[in-house]
Amino acid sequence: MSTVVKGEKKFMFPDLDNIYLAAERLRGVATHTPLQENINLSDRYGAKIFLKREDLQVVRSYKIRGAYNKMASLPTESLAKGVVCASAGNHAQGLAYACRKMAVHGTIFMPTTTPNQKVKQVKLFGKEFVEVVLIGDTYDDAYHAAMEFVDTHESIFVHPFDDVQVMEGQGTVGLEIFKDSNFKIDYLLMAIGGGGLASGVSTVFKQLSPKTKLIGVEPLGSPSMKVAMEQGHVVTLDKIDKFVDGAAVKRVGDTTFEICQQNLDRVVLVPEGKVCTTILQLYNEEAIVAEPAGALSIAALDFLKDEIKGKNVVCLVGGGNNDITRTEEIKERSLLYEGLKHYFIIRFPQRAGAFKDFLNVLGPNDDISRFEYAKKTNRETGPAVVGIELKNREDFEPLIQRMNDQNIVFEYLNDQPDLFQFLV
Repeated sequence: MSTVVKGEKKFMFPDLDNIYLAAERLRGVATHTPLQENINLSDRYGAKIFLKREDLQVVRSYKIRGAYNKMASLPTESLAKGVVCASAGNHAQGLAYACRKMAVHGTIFMPTTTPNQKVKQVKLFGKEFVEVVLIGDTYDDAYHAAMEFVDTHESIFVHPFDDVQVMEGQGTVGLEIFKDSNFKIDYLLMAIGGGGLASGVSTVFKQLSPKTKLIGVEPLGSPSMKVAMEQGHVVTLDKIDKFVDGAAVKRVGDTTFEICQQNLDRVVLVPEGKVCTTILQLYNEEAIVAEPAGALSIAALDFLKDEIKGKNVVCLVGGGNNDITRTEEIKERSLLYEGLKHYFIIRFPQRAGAFKDFLNVLGPNDDISRFEYAKKTNRETGPAVVGIELKNREDFEPLIQRMNDQNIVFEYLNDQPDLFQFLV
């Protein structure tokens, strides 16, 4: 690692030699994942698109690299007191796996709202070496409980991103990409959550392939790194959309911010609905199961399509721990983003045949996907919530025109977030 002084603060930056050392430590622990050209994406964008498949990693995400490297860097007497983390996702699984490989006791604090599937995965990877503590409703609750535990037990806290050894472990992904590419990499796209992956990988590429454009990708609903870079300092966002849970943080790390500000060419924001569309395309067309954060880099290609034509592009697929119970939400968000699903409150006249008249405004490919009619509220009209799914985005305006022509009394809900949140 190297020390960088900025103002009155000192930052410990990752070091390329230490990333090589981390790669040696991880030999036999983490999988050397493949770098594969994706023909469909290459054809779609007129470029050579390669995927770094960390979704095929031993814990189905790159997080094992940083957690294990951090623990392997600690002296034996420190490890004897155990390690601690707070996480609701991949970092917890990575730490649990590292605990079992190193026979070190780990205490993992998770919010009580964590899906059972993820709790089971942590226990599965850690076996008898980990204890899971479910506490609070949010990550912040779990984090504060973990820090109290650290103070009491003198255990070592393994931060998910703002730790130099964690960054150096994640940087081994970059080493593998560089070693496995027998071509010049023009663009490298990677998701940003707290910034640990981008810090480690960008450290590698700035030294070994300085002409590669390094693009960070964040969800539109949690642009913590982009906002920090625009304002020149780390900020804490008041509110974020947590849908892309592996990359949705209110505040990036102090050190990761300094590194990303220095190394990245820019940060691209991707709407959550576009991420959902990409997840479904990867599953249906490529048989790739990507979690929302794992699909971010590929989802960003649409926003760079003009500048990447004819270029060699690597998208880092960070993880594949997708919870199957989220499938319906993913489909819904995708349809909304693509302009294929629309919600209305229709005020039906209280007379026989009113619903039949409404059906006449539907086009041949329009489908009623939701209909909620509670009861008559007055003598003249009865409101119903109606969801209509279209086959083509272009069918929307003709539908509205027919509703107006037939004097259908309606209220459009998609553009009313206060009402819409109760439907989706």
